[in-house]
Amino acid sequence: MSIKGHIIKTVDPDSIAEQLELEPGDAVLSIDGKVLEDIFDYEYYINSESILMVVRKKNGEEWELEIENEYQDLGITFENGLMSDYRSCRNNCIFCFIDQMPSGMRETLYFKDDDSRLSFLQGNYVTLTNMSDHDIKRIIEFKLAPINISVHTTNPELRCKMLHNRFAGEALQKIRQLYEAEIPMNGQIVLCKGVNDGKELERTIRDLSEYLPYMKSVSIVPVGISKYRNGLYPLEALNKEDARNVLDIVKRWQKKLYKTHGSHFIHASDEFYILAGLPLPEEEEYDGYIQLENGVGMIRLLEEEVVAALAKLKGDNQSEEISIATGKLAAPYIEEHAKRVMKKFPGRTVHVYTITNEFFGEQITVAGLITGQDLICQLKGKKLGSRLLLPECMFRSGEEVFLDDVTKTDVQNALQVQVDIVKSSGQDFVQAILGPVKENDASYDGYELKEIIYE
Repeated sequence: MSIKGHIIKTVDPDSIAEQLELEPGDAVLSIDGKVLEDIFDYEYYINSESILMVVRKKNGEEWELEIENEYQDLGITFENGLMSDYRSCRNNCIFCFIDQMPSGMRETLYFKDDDSRLSFLQGNYVTLTNMSDHDIKRIIEFKLAPINISVHTTNPELRCKMLHNRFAGEALQKIRQLYEAEIPMNGQIVLCKGVNDGKELERTIRDLSEYLPYMKSVSIVPVGISKYRNGLYPLEALNKEDARNVLDIVKRWQKKLYKTHGSHFIHASDEFYILAGLPLPEEEEYDGYIQLENGVGMIRLLEEEVVAALAKLKGDNQSEEISIATGKLAAPYIEEHAKRVMKKFPGRTVHVYTITNEFFGEQITVAGLITGQDLICQLKGKKLGSRLLLPECMFRSGEEVFLDDVTKTDVQNALQVQVDIVKSSGQDFVQAILGPVKENDASYDGYELKEIIYE
């Protein structure tokens, strides 16, 4: 920790911190004699009946505060949310998508994080390569969980090659330490054709399954290949046969592990099923959608939620023409869900448009990597109706900005249509299509739509 301590940004009204006359600009120096390394130290040490906190006030005075907090939050937000610098990635992975981006984009898009603390705070996946023994001990001491691990392969030599880091194989030993300490984990495999597929994939699944039940799940996602790979490791896109081979392995292991552990454990992302031309698994096969953020079960969950939301509604006589734009991966499913809504609400007309990713290349099919410029170019002259619905994954978190810094307002002005950002659930999807509902609208069978969405 620097000698400046951890600077307080805000103090919540009526909080313990306010009662102690703490203010923005004050610095927390220590708790119970311990210097705070980061947010985890802070959260761990305040979780007590009473603490002794040393604070340096803005005027330079040092206060020693005996606080009877009885396990309560103090009401402090720090200037640096992590209370520490972010740790950047030490690897040079052969599949890294950041290396495949064009120059000239905003600086933050080129930062490669590999910070285990973000695994707990934001669900990020980490390689373990820049974690020290001290980091592992803190995770075990604080009982932090779950930790999400980018494994890719359990073959030490191959992992060194894939991550281009001579310590990447040794880092696998940390999984054993976490397992022995009974720390819940999730794993991820970015599948690269001819590299960690086939027999290597079999080995990885077999090795990771030995860490059950504390390794809760492992997902397999296909490598993303943009058109900006000049000078990088030669990777090939997966084809239909490749996807089917992966799914054969997955299904065989799922059957075996479900019988012995009651968990399907290994899951392929939705892209594999779409590429293979095979139906998606049923809902119960996703083990509670434990790997949803990795694209495992997103399409199945969306269908279940759309069907459930529509089942609670009655049709009406209102009419509106709108449009939806999404990526190639989800477009057929979005179109099917839109038809479900139109069948129950025949006055609605929904046009679903598939956006080809010209910016990163046609092999990139997910909605989250579509740029504003591609939207504008491909939707000009189309029937857009009164509103254009776009999934929130297209936008920077908490903002209305696309990856290429085009804004929602830019798209609205260019296409002369209102843009509505739609959250990820099926309920939100239905609500967005139907639009605002009047409070006393009897056509909804006594339900206000917002009650159905958020109940």
